[in-house]
Amino acid sequence: MQGIGRRGFGAMAGAALGTLPAGAPRPARAQAPAELRIGAIFPLSGSLAVLGDESFRGVELAVEERNAAGGLFGRPLRLVRADAADEPAAAAEARRLVAGAERVSAIFGSFASAVALPASQVAEVAGVPFFELGAIGDGLLERGFRWVFRASPRAADFAATSLAAVVEVLAPAFGIAPERLRLAIAQEEAPGGQSVATAQEAMIRARGLTLVERIAYAPRAADLNAAVQRLRGQEAEVVLHTGAPGDEALLFRALRDAGWQPRMVVGTAGGYGLAETARSLGDALRGAMSADLTPFEVNERVAPGARAFAEAYLRRYGAEPRSGHGMACFVGARIFLDAMQRAGGPEKERVRAALLATDQPEGTTPTGWGARFDERGQNQRARPLLCQWQAGPQGLRQVVVHPGPAAVADPVPRLGG
Repeated sequence: MQGIGRRGFGAMAGAALGTLPAGAPRPARAQAPAELRIGAIFPLSGSLAVLGDESFRGVELAVEERNAAGGLFGRPLRLVRADAADEPAAAAEARRLVAGAERVSAIFGSFASAVALPASQVAEVAGVPFFELGAIGDGLLERGFRWVFRASPRAADFAATSLAAVVEVLAPAFGIAPERLRLAIAQEEAPGGQSVATAQEAMIRARGLTLVERIAYAPRAADLNAAVQRLRGQEAEVVLHTGAPGDEALLFRALRDAGWQPRMVVGTAGGYGLAETARSLGDALRGAMSADLTPFEVNERVAPGARAFAEAYLRRYGAEPRSGHGMACFVGARIFLDAMQRAGGPEKERVRAALLATDQPEGTTPTGWGARFDERGQNQRARPLLCQWQAGPQGLRQVVVHPGPAAVADPVPRLGG
């Protein structure tokens, strides 16, 4: 307002307050509401840093959106970052978040099961709600904990999507009965990989499909050459692979070195949805499929707001999303923040009650998920989608190819296609 200086502003304030008698105490100034601290624990350094940071960005966008709408309970939110590159760091950082000066009201995490398991145990003991947005290991919700919740899909959901790729997409495209396809499982010996592979094997047996090999390899393997030779020896036609980010590069380089490849590789999230993987491997990755978190290349009839999320991400960070993890964490954080708002306060019993009362239909979020939590804390309305790396005008792009309503491209039933 031009023309109104300090005196004018003071006069306007005095008129608004009315005339005060001489010597009367002046009313205290209204104080800004105290901020509400929310922890965010992800692997922000080390081998998982890219996807840890991508996950954090999704939470950051959700918190900024909530603050723009007034925060929670009229209080602004402040994210307290915690870097957990391994299990000891996860436990130590979780203790820092729940005690001392930070004393957060809730914790978001964590991308990796190896981070989620120790961090959530610390939070449970402290009575601080722990909201998991990406880790898929079964053990997270099998401990009877009361304050641990997961918005994202479980290992069994990823396994089911990978088997749908075999039965509903690949076998018909190959013109072969599903039970005649020679399937193999390759997995990192870690909580997430173990959970997915165990679910895959059980589903293969139950459906009468043919499993010719299941290979478990040590975390941080230097190469997968021996595993590829075993797959080749068993004449595997479809390889179902679950590993840490970077393991998919090891697999495809070992395939190149062996001069052999199966008819298809179906990966599970992690590095299979990472743009950096596509840049690193180039055409070697073309055609590879993955049971994955929703990318922004999805039909918006089932995932309303996916493109808007990508545009908001681009404005905020100056680049397109690096994988589906950012959008998954954005949606999951939104679900939990909305429940906390409905709870009317951060008290854990009220938050749990609000979460268990959540009833959001599928197809109403940018990932296509809904929200309905069971007593263990698992969201029953979160689903992976079958994605594929296909050629686009600016290089490889990850697109949804199954199920039909979510697809934006037809599946190409071959590697290098």
